[in-house]
Amino acid sequence: MTASALSRPGERERVSTKISQLDWRLLLLICAVGGAGAMMLYSVGGGSWSPWAAKHLIRFGVCLVLMLGLSMINIRYWFALAYPIYGMALFLLALVETPLGYTALGATRWLDLGVTRIQPSEIMKIGVVLALARWYHGASAKEASFHWKLIIPVAIIGMPFLLVAHQPDLGSAMLIGLTGAAIMFMAGLNWKIIAAVAAVATVAVPPYVMFGMHDYQRHRVLTFLNPEADMADKGYQIVQSKIAMGSGGLLGKGYGLGSQSQLEFLPERHTDFIFAAFAEEFGFVGAFFLLGAYAAIILISLRIASLSHSHFGRLAASGVIATFAMYVLINGAMVMGLAPVVGVPMPLLSNGGTVMLTVMIGFGLVMATRVHRYAELPKGHGLI
Repeated sequence: MTASALSRPGERERVSTKISQLDWRLLLLICAVGGAGAMMLYSVGGGSWSPWAAKHLIRFGVCLVLMLGLSMINIRYWFALAYPIYGMALFLLALVETPLGYTALGATRWLDLGVTRIQPSEIMKIGVVLALARWYHGASAKEASFHWKLIIPVAIIGMPFLLVAHQPDLGSAMLIGLTGAAIMFMAGLNWKIIAAVAAVATVAVPPYVMFGMHDYQRHRVLTFLNPEADMADKGYQIVQSKIAMGSGGLLGKGYGLGSQSQLEFLPERHTDFIFAAFAEEFGFVGAFFLLGAYAAIILISLRIASLSHSHFGRLAASGVIATFAMYVLINGAMVMGLAPVVGVPMPLLSNGGTVMLTVMIGFGLVMATRVHRYAELPKGHGLI
């Protein structure tokens, strides 16, 4: 379908035309990774659909339908709702600090709504992307590069970052901060500011680790530096993950035959460390192809972002895929012992409803950017 065809009166609103504009390569890759997740959850569940695999498939199916529905929505509506979605997510994050907040494993990260629990930090990952994309859509090149108005995108990132870090949820706070920084960089942030922030971070991180972190967070960092020092306790997760990945060898032990996961030596084998279980069963070759699928999803999505005729569309799609890439990079580094354990799952592979919902909503936005890449948006960003 050509640009001229999409520009004919009434053509944009026809569902059949929109469906023809979907990127089926991206859709198939998403389904392939989601299917691999169900397959692994069946395996680590002892060859049973319960307790994880069946729920994963149902969630994925529902989220896939939602993703396709969201892809039909013109990005003009995403643009109009950017600040309201961000404001709602910020309000929900603030509610976590009230009696509605639900505490588990020593952290208050959820809202207990009676019938269900939600994790507002996941909603905020989409909210930050939309709010930043809208602000930069109306900003000049000078404002995006080096200007006092940059305090606005810094505040958009900083407020949820501090709220999430206080829960405490260091993994989600890192994702929000890194995604926001990536969008500011893609929008044209001046290298002088980048260098200054990097220098401040280099100086500030060591004292923050020693005096600003909770004890368990500091133990995770110190364990990352020397996991063998306490293999029976603090270093157990990383050591068992390394054993699982190393024992997989080139071709793996075979589907359902991973001893570390099947015998439950590998902790959190259905969430944070599912990639280690996958590598044990399918080896280096299997892990290589899985990471290749993730890389293809990222590259295709970046290509979609580059095709958008609006700055909002380009930055929103790029921000979503930056978040997705951070998930993959942080989890991959974590299970390989290259980063501290911060509770970041492998997207579409790990068990978990809220993360899957966030990821699939994000891909709905990416698809909407492709389907409505010729949409014209107003120039203002709604803020000074």
